[in-house]
Amino acid sequence: MFYSLTGKIVYMDESSVALECGGVAFRLFATGNTLRKCSVGAEHTLFTHLNVREDALDLFGFADKNELDCFKMLTGVSGVGPKAALAILSQLTPDMLAVSVAGGDVKAITAAQGVGPKIAQRVVLELKGKLDGFATSSETLGNIAAVQKATVSYAGEDAVNALVMLGYSKSEASIAVGRLDGNLSTEEMIKQALKQLAKNF
Repeated sequence: MFYSLTGKIVYMDESSVALECGGVAFRLFATGNTLRKCSVGAEHTLFTHLNVREDALDLFGFADKNELDCFKMLTGVSGVGPKAALAILSQLTPDMLAVSVAGGDVKAITAAQGVGPKIAQRVVLELKGKLDGFATSSETLGNIAAVQKATVSYAGEDAVNALVMLGYSKSEASIAVGRLDGNLSTEEMIKQALKQLAKNF
């Protein structure tokens, strides 16, 4: 019904903004990432999605088209409603979500408020390979390729699991291992991955 709305933000809270367009203020629920780009009194264009329920019409606003498209894909996953999709995209940008899904990093998705392991596993299962188009930089594309390569060998899989046991996220571990020579032993992969990860901190 609405593609986007442009106007002045007249109100904000922790989950929504009110955007005034032609004398009418529309309340739009938004992700944390979108809210951080908004400020009261400023002009903004937000891409919109209207969710129709029996008892309500909810309007959602997004700072960019990429986030809107990612939101639509998430709500297409069985069991993921608009609130859960907003929570996931408040915790992870579309780029970060694409890397997490490619690497099967359920823990990164459960960091979103109100999202449990079952929903996170469903997101990974149903969206694997479908989010690569949300990679907006060559670095993200490289990270997706790395996490996909990391678990091709048993040595790589064991190295990733060992790094996760040491406290790294599955995405961090998979990216570090995926950038290494796949013919290395598990021990050598762990050593070299730890050196890489130490440089990033």
